[in-house]
This record gives sequence, C-alpha cells and structure tokens, in this order.
Amino acid sequence: MSGKPKLKRVPMRELEVSKRIRSFDEVALGYNEEEAIAEAERCLQCKNPKCVEGCPVGINIPEFIRHIRNREYEEAIKTIKLANNLPAICGRVCPQENQCEGRCVLGIKGDPINIGGLERFVADLELSRGFEVPEKAPDTGRSVAVIGSGPAGLTAAGDLAKMGHNVVVFEALHEPGGVLTYGIPEFRLPKRIVKAEVGYIEKLGVKIKTDVVVGKTLTIEDLFQEGFDSVFIGTGAGLPAFLNVPGENLCGIYSANEFLIRVNLMKAYKFPYESDTPIKVGSENVVIGGGNVAMDSARCALRLSQKNVTVLYRRTEKEMPARRDEVRRAREEGVNFRFLTQPVGFLGDDRGQVRKVECIRMRLGEPDRSGRPRPIPIEGSNFYVDADAVIVAIGQRPNPMIPKTTPKIKVDERRGTIIVNPETLETSFKGVFAGGDIVTGAATVISAMGAGKKAARSIHKSLIK
Repeated sequence: MSGKPKLKRVPMRELEVSKRIRSFDEVALGYNEEEAIAEAERCLQCKNPKCVEGCPVGINIPEFIRHIRNREYEEAIKTIKLANNLPAICGRVCPQENQCEGRCVLGIKGDPINIGGLERFVADLELSRGFEVPEKAPDTGRSVAVIGSGPAGLTAAGDLAKMGHNVVVFEALHEPGGVLTYGIPEFRLPKRIVKAEVGYIEKLGVKIKTDVVVGKTLTIEDLFQEGFDSVFIGTGAGLPAFLNVPGENLCGIYSANEFLIRVNLMKAYKFPYESDTPIKVGSENVVIGGGNVAMDSARCALRLSQKNVTVLYRRTEKEMPARRDEVRRAREEGVNFRFLTQPVGFLGDDRGQVRKVECIRMRLGEPDRSGRPRPIPIEGSNFYVDADAVIVAIGQRPNPMIPKTTPKIKVDERRGTIIVNPETLETSFKGVFAGGDIVTGAATVISAMGAGKKAARSIHKSLIK
C-alpha cells in the first residue's frame, strides 16, 4: 500500500428505512466486489496485527484481507475457515467494534477496517458458489457428544470432526442453531444463512439430532453408556432474567426469550398465512434493557405493531452494551429511548392487562463491577409510561437443566454457571467439557465460538493420549 492511508471506511449499503420497517428483510446489504476491494485496500497490513489479538477465534485477519485485495477469494475464505467455521454468521452479528476492529491501528485517527463486512463478503461469495469441504484427519475411532447446537456447540463439533472424531450434536429444539436461530431476528441474521452454515458443519460429517433434551430425554451418563468417549456442553443462557417487581405477571408482559422465540423460531411475523404462532403487540410497546437483545426486541416490535416502541434503560446511551450500529438503526427506524429510567412496577386494568409501567429516574454514581457508573434511584422521582405490551430484556441466566440433573458437575451457586478448569474447560465430571454462555453467563456469539474451539482442542488431546 502506498501513500497516506484512507481514514474513512467504505460505507455498507443498507435497506431503505421506509422499506425495512415494514418487513423482516435483511437490513445490512453487504459489500459488492468493488466495495470490498476498496475497503481491503485501506488495510495497513501491520507486522504486529493487533486486530488478531482482538479476535476470540484467532483469524489471521491481515492475510485474508490481503487475499481479498488480490481478488484471491478462495484463499481468503480458506484462511478464515482455518479458525472460524461460521464466517457468514460472524460477519453479520459479531461485535467487531469491541474486538478485532477495536484494536485496528487505523481506528486511532480514522475508521477501523470493516473486518466484519469483509468477512461477510467472502463468506457470502462461498455460499453462492458452494462449500469446499476441507480434508479431515483420519478417523480416530473416538466419538464425542455435543449438547447444544448454538455457536459454541457448532464450533466444537466442526473442529472435532476435522480432527477425525465422530461427532453427534443433540439439540433440544426442533431446528438447530441455538440462539442463532431463536434469538437473532431475520433482518439481522437471515435463517437461510444459519441453515447454510449448519449444513457446512454437517458436510464435515457431524450428525445433528433435534428434539433431544439432555437432562430429560437423556442424561450425560446415558451418553457415556451409549458409547461416547467425551461430552461437550454448550447449552447457552436460555433462562430469562426478570425484574421481580409488582405486576410483572400481568398479561402483555413477555420475557425477551419468549418474544424472540415466537418471532424468530416460530415465525410469528408470518401469522396467520405462513405460521400458526400468533404474537400480541400493542400501540404503546415498551422494551426494558440496553443490550443487543433489547434492540432486537424493539425493532421486531416496531415491525409487528407499526406503532410506538420505547426503550427504557437505567443508564445513559454511552453505557449501553448494544452494538452502536444496532442502536443507530433502531433510532433511524423510529424507536424511542428514555435513559436514566428504571421500572419499579407495572399497573394493569380490571382484565389483568398491562397498561402502565411505573418508573423512577436514575442518576449515575461510581463505577460498579462492570466498570460502568452505577445507576442510583432519585428518591421521589417516580413517573408512569403508557404500555399495553412490555418486553423484559435485561439478560439471561445459564440453562439449568443439565447442572440440576447431573450432580457430578459443580456449579457456581450464585451465577448458575458450570465451573470448569480454565485451561482445558473440563468440568468436575471427568470427560465432560463445557464452554460458552453456560460457563461465562450471557456473552457474545464469537466468545462462545472461541470457547468451542478451546474445548475441542482439549477434548482431542484427552482422546488421543
């Protein structure tokens, strides 16, 4: 690269606001070839690339970008897939701004490289041309059960299959993908992309069995008795958190988990013509929370209702954990935000339907354990917000099914997470490993994938002694 670096990134095209608020079509449209090459040419090709340090799965980012710049797209996707089995997904939903792009040197004086957009470009190109299945190691004769088909489970399964092991994934729901399928809306992650990337994992030789609830249909002990040599638990954080305030059991109040499962997995937005699952929204819709799940819920509610949607968040916009692009898009689409606002109760009518959210104003104090300023209630500042539908999106706790039914697995009593050896991710039950949200609590897709990779290496090492 010669001359001064270009500090402004190539913008990614998006669906017009007037069209996107009336459909669940994908909003970010991706780069075309000309745009991708122009963005790739901005890369400084650092000798000591900090971006790689920020990637939880360790993609060689400068190398794949260099291949794009040279129009070597097959080499680019091969480079990515040495570390990442799900690039079309990660290119869309990973929080690059806090990870690889957050370490980009260009970001010091200008815009960091759009690493996610470039990853998506070559991944989508591969999807359009068909997968090339990499050469796998010889069959080891060993078999591994993977519980959960979310990002951690799919990553572990794919890597273990490449290492020569026989892998079976057990999924509780009727479709694989975990949070990728039930949690992230179509307009952010089309389900055809999830199905295609799951299909790639299957082409590696992985078998996926749906409608199997390990801990109920089967136990971990059953899996060992059936001949599996090792088990990986990647069941995620599917237990919704609630406010535990008066009136929270009123009709019209959803957990974000229920709301998004109905919308995404059960296709409630196509009711009644293509889906049997209805969903009720109102004319005054309130979403509580400030993360990506809250933004997904708010944007779904807006499309479903075509009415008012208001997000209540107890800190300021600066502290919101949601991706900046998702907050921007939500605001563009017409979502309202009320900051420094904490719900303390719900009021309903004589039919038990929610009608108002009682709130209290907050101020920010000293940082708490998260490193963000602690929200402090302002005494006597209570007020009311109209609501006939409420979605509580304040986080999720780890899925408790397996820990409760497997006493050999030690659990953090306060957080509900499985305790593992941090070096190997093995649990207190020998031969059983765990990773992702079930260990860390609710986190990101890419961090769960990083755990899946780490666990796969540990499982492989334990099986080939």
